[in-house]
Amino acid sequence: MPPMTANKYRNFDLRTFFSTIEGGRTIVTLTKKQRVFVQGDSADAVFYIQRGKVRVSVVSNKGKEATIGVLHEGDFFGEGCLAGQQLRMATATAMTDCLLTRIDKKSMIAVIHRERAFSDMFVAYLLTRNIRYEEDLVDQLFNSSEKRLARILLLLAHFGKDGQPEVAIPKISQETLAEMVGTTRGRVNFFMNRFRKLGFVRYNGELEVHSSLLNVVLHD
Repeated sequence: MPPMTANKYRNFDLRTFFSTIEGGRTIVTLTKKQRVFVQGDSADAVFYIQRGKVRVSVVSNKGKEATIGVLHEGDFFGEGCLAGQQLRMATATAMTDCLLTRIDKKSMIAVIHRERAFSDMFVAYLLTRNIRYEEDLVDQLFNSSEKRLARILLLLAHFGKDGQPEVAIPKISQETLAEMVGTTRGRVNFFMNRFRKLGFVRYNGELEVHSSLLNVVLHD
């Protein structure tokens, strides 16, 4: 059997599959800004996003907070517990109203060992996300802050995912964008004003991102 590709795993009906798991699975509803777990909490479950967006952030010993990712519908998080992680290394917070599936560690491990299709899908997902993390690192090391901001906005808008971008982004502060880009709020404000004047983004209650913003990422 050939390995399941990133495109194939999207066809796996996770919601139906999760409904067949007996025990160890709960549905979690969260309102905007509510915490899923906090850095330092016991790592005892994996989460799957059925609806909404979740921000993952870390706080240094000096109290400085940094956003390391924004997760969307169809994403897993908290899987570090499967590799022996005892405590949460980050904080997960709902950016919007969310509907999550929580699978406790023991049940998740049992399902991975028992269900080949699910195991293939989960491994494919983790590999795909690992590639994304490598791209994030390259972006941080070699691209300008303007390009990094443009890329983050496109990712938040799901540009290129299944060819159907989410044009509107849930409200996100410039402080949070600055943390994700690795620059100052002032620089983010400067670039956002430039993007707006060029027609790449528009404020209409929500932040709307146009696909033409890709030109900033591709331009040398």
